[in-house]
Amino acid sequence: MDEKDRLGDKLREVERGREDEYFARRDRELLAKLRKTQTGESEETIREIAKMRCPKCGERLHTRVLSGVNVEECPACHGMWLDRGELEVIAKREREGWLVRWYRGEREP
Repeated sequence: MDEKDRLGDKLREVERGREDEYFARRDRELLAKLRKTQTGESEETIREIAKMRCPKCGERLHTRVLSGVNVEECPACHGMWLDRGELEVIAKREREGWLVRWYRGEREP
């Protein structure tokens, strides 16, 4: 009878071990899912906060029209930022100015 009790105890220990392993794996998966969700939400929040902010000083950018092209200007540090395609529009208007040479990659000797 003593051997049956030991066998039963061992089976119960194995069963508890498997349960512990199952719940530990499930907890790890749930924590990973929660971290992924929180990371995605925090990145989205950061993107929303940084939108239309000056990359140098963080001031809110203002849109301004210069020569028919919309540019974003920082009122604090007076930096200007162009969106995709705006530099090409400006460069097409220039023929041989420094901006066109710089845009084409031509350097003076």
